[in-house]
Amino acid sequence: MKSIELAADRLTLGYERAIVVHDVSLAITPGRVTALIGPNGSGKSTVLRSMARLHPIGSGSVTVCDSADVGAEHTDAAALSSREFARRVTLLSQSRPHPSGLSVRDVVAYGRHPHRRRFAALTDADREAIERALRLTGTVPMADRAVDQLSGGELQRVWLATCLAQDTGVLLLDEPTNHLDLRYQVEILDLMRELADEHGTAVGVVLHDLNHAASVADTVVLMSDGRVRSHGAPHEVLGADVLSEVYGLPIATRIDVETDVVHVEPVPRRRAVRV
Repeated sequence: MKSIELAADRLTLGYERAIVVHDVSLAITPGRVTALIGPNGSGKSTVLRSMARLHPIGSGSVTVCDSADVGAEHTDAAALSSREFARRVTLLSQSRPHPSGLSVRDVVAYGRHPHRRRFAALTDADREAIERALRLTGTVPMADRAVDQLSGGELQRVWLATCLAQDTGVLLLDEPTNHLDLRYQVEILDLMRELADEHGTAVGVVLHDLNHAASVADTVVLMSDGRVRSHGAPHEVLGADVLSEVYGLPIATRIDVETDVVHVEPVPRRRAVRV
């Protein structure tokens, strides 16, 4: 798989006349997981959608670079055809269609659309990508089941498999652990790390759970009121003072001595008052 970087430069984004994102720059880089965090309404999902070409850009730009080399040429994402862009970038969004009358394997096969001619039969490469995606997401046992018989958590994993079958260098995920039980939350986080570490995928993910971000991300982007408040390694961004200010409640943080990972814990207001 080619190393692909997706970068946003000074994005300003809005809905009708309301500006909700101001001058945001960030890069989703090969072999790394970048997590966007922040309160509801901070603009993180809007940024991710704009980088996937699903939200119009007021000003600024989104570029794609098909090389990890320093100084390699960046291409304006808007200049690529839909097929060219979809061979490079895929997004697991929060809002997805609810298909019926199709098997799980049929739905996952839709992920091969950028690589196939219209109405063409599946190739060996297509089938290999589909089976790999089913295997990585733990959906092989349900591959022949009808998708309209699945739970919300099972369907979430099927849509992730569809994204993986697309076989892109950039994977964007908007709150991918929603609707999943604890086991599959952990497995999705592990899969993100596997894709980055072993396959060189550039992973960008919106997460609400700060401990998930701390455990999986190489880079954390903390957003507040449509702006980047802090950007860096988890231990640099996830500080008690800035998190308490941004989220509007007391938050304590500590470094786990066994894992060296930041642990974030909101302080209940009753306990904060007693202290």
